[in-house]
Amino acid sequence: MEQILPLTPDTYDIILLYLGFIILVATVFPRFLSRYLITAPVVYLILAVGVFFFIKESPLPHLAENPYLGKRLTEIGVIVSLTAAGLKLKQPFSWQTWRFSARLLLITMPITIALIALFGWKMLGFAPATAMLLGAVIAPTDPVLASDTQTTPPLQDDVSSSRLALTTEAGLNDGLAFPFTNMAIAMALMGAHPGGWFTDWLYFDFFYKIIVGTLTGAASGWLLAKTIFKCPKPGDHASQVTIGLLALSLTLLPYAIAEVLNSYGFIAVFVAACSFRYQETTEEYLDILHDFSEEMERVLVAVLFTLLGMYISKHFLQDFQWYMIPAALFILFVVRPLAVMIGLIGTPLPRTKKFIISFYGIRGIGSIYYLLYAFYHAGFDQAREILALVTVVIISSVFIHGLSARPVIRRLVPSPSPREK
Repeated sequence: MEQILPLTPDTYDIILLYLGFIILVATVFPRFLSRYLITAPVVYLILAVGVFFFIKESPLPHLAENPYLGKRLTEIGVIVSLTAAGLKLKQPFSWQTWRFSARLLLITMPITIALIALFGWKMLGFAPATAMLLGAVIAPTDPVLASDTQTTPPLQDDVSSSRLALTTEAGLNDGLAFPFTNMAIAMALMGAHPGGWFTDWLYFDFFYKIIVGTLTGAASGWLLAKTIFKCPKPGDHASQVTIGLLALSLTLLPYAIAEVLNSYGFIAVFVAACSFRYQETTEEYLDILHDFSEEMERVLVAVLFTLLGMYISKHFLQDFQWYMIPAALFILFVVRPLAVMIGLIGTPLPRTKKFIISFYGIRGIGSIYYLLYAFYHAGFDQAREILALVTVVIISSVFIHGLSARPVIRRLVPSPSPREK
């Protein structure tokens, strides 16, 4: 009698099975969550941890020791979300759009980096380079997870200055965190004393890369707008799909060009979307491009939280220390609000809107990207520990901000006008 071999599916096949399932969930499930407090990232995280906890062997190597795959996946997630954020801005190059977020970027963000780096060095005992890295990766707010706090889609009027400030802040601070991440890398490679690296960092990593990334984004967004306008108007399903796919070009081309020029692709992608939005006045194009970008973002969030869930289910408990919980709450509830209140001193914003902006500095996929980017380029002391701490910050933000954003925003922020037809 022929012996029947036991069913032993390969881990790769299990991952594919789970990804197929979670992408289906990401496509269908969010529409059922609109009535409830729970958000999609919370569901994805719980599902991933629950499923992969019962798989004996680790699906992936430790993220701190093998950061390449995680870096690439989170990178894609961030640039797609930056495109969606840029397309939302009604007047992307108007001072009215940036009058509050400029303070968040120029005042709040450096204060946040400095306070967290000092906290990590003096209070948590991290090496100077590791503490600097902690400040750099935690400071930027996350455009991937902030859909409930962002401004409305292109064709809806948003009367909320707080939503607009959070959207523009998240759009640019992901790119502006790069110089400080590179500073931490320089400190890890050449020592904490600035004499060996500061001049090169200032000229190249700060001025050159920011300026070239901005110019690349502006030029590529303008050129893509002129090119896409020549496409047939979206009169049927096929042309709508074609125009939707052009959103990939609006995401990938500026990013790739900026990276080839050794500048900041994140800045280029967001500025390109803003430049395209400034040129575009056709309702069909804006709707399709924005909606397609958000659909891609929704799927990528599911994939990225699967990656985070794998890490939590297999490696996180080995790296976790109890001090990380109060440390994460201190960062979210003290450092961020304090830095925002300092940055918004003298503005005419009502106290309620200042509270919303200060509280909803959501941390997420962007922080994981920067951390893995740094691990890929340099060796850091206490790498596993800082990864676990950043994970605690993200989990805390996902649950605290994710579960409260919808009811708080609905109650405290005026509703946008109905979509124009």
